[in-house]
Amino acid sequence: MTLQEIADKLVDGCRTNTAVGNLETLYAADAVSVEAMDNGMGREAQGIPAIRGKHEWWESTFEMLDGSISDPMMHPDDRFAVIFELKAKNKETGEVTDMKEVALYTVAGGKIVREEFFYPL
Repeated sequence: MTLQEIADKLVDGCRTNTAVGNLETLYAADAVSVEAMDNGMGREAQGIPAIRGKHEWWESTFEMLDGSISDPMMHPDDRFAVIFELKAKNKETGEVTDMKEVALYTVAGGKIVREEFFYPL
């Protein structure tokens, strides 16, 4: 797949809640996911099983109430960024939070090898 195809498929998966299903297709087996801060699981997750675990944690912890996901912003030849703006409710506490983050994805060999998330601390 081309960089644009990977970016489009990732965004579509996020918009249709099928992102976890895209992990095997879009991500390298040893891909790294990096958060701006430790959310209790560490800042870095390496490999598809660890990244899948991050998705499972998110889905078990938060209920999505509203949100938008930008089209991918390309940075040829190997990167793209996506802006996520979300309103989510913590399932345990009921607290509703507005969230905004920028995700930067690096692609090599036709797969995402690194994702980095930037948000206000």
